[in-house]
Amino acid sequence: MNEPAQALVLDFGGVITKTLFETHAETEAALGLKPGTLTWRGPFDPDTDPLWRRMQAGEISERDYWLARARETGALLGETWDRMDQLLRRARGADLMRSVRPEALAAIRTAKAAGKRLAILSNELDLFYGADFREKLPFLADFALIVDATYTKILKPDPRAYRLVTDGLGLAAHDCVFVDDQLKNVRGAEAVGMRAVHFDVRDPADSFARALARLGMTTRSEASA
Repeated sequence: MNEPAQALVLDFGGVITKTLFETHAETEAALGLKPGTLTWRGPFDPDTDPLWRRMQAGEISERDYWLARARETGALLGETWDRMDQLLRRARGADLMRSVRPEALAAIRTAKAAGKRLAILSNELDLFYGADFREKLPFLADFALIVDATYTKILKPDPRAYRLVTDGLGLAAHDCVFVDDQLKNVRGAEAVGMRAVHFDVRDPADSFARALARLGMTTRSEASA
């Protein structure tokens, strides 16, 4: 366990991409809503978001949370939205790269340059973004494996979800560093033997630095500082 890990396994929404909580202004502009209309702030201000607190308490699932947000946002426009991808597509438009964290791209480049394997483990990748979005994100070509519960139907923190990654990469669990913004998913990874980092959406640079440290490296920006 003292040896550097060999693979970086990332959650997608919230880790690779910014959360919708961080882009309320852009969403309001895209939808023609008055600034300040969207008040739910999730982890940035749990007091504003009772539904988020229910999700964190395990009373509802993450999918339930975002479906509720999609429905209520659609209702603001006089529309019926019953899929999560309707919210994402309308909020972020065609240029999905604008929502990708630059810190994520730096970490991906650093890990790839060091010969580390890259994988994504997501509960709702295509369910949330739509099946055709991947072609708009060229960096996904660097990933050896994408495990998406949209198709597997196995949600984190089910141990089988993590084993799909280790089996797919042909690596032991302790050779993988898993990064997720949901603590229950981090604990699920640790339970199967992965090294895990709880991603802080309020400090993405530090979160990726901690993940890369477990791979035995730093980000390029840190290395050149």
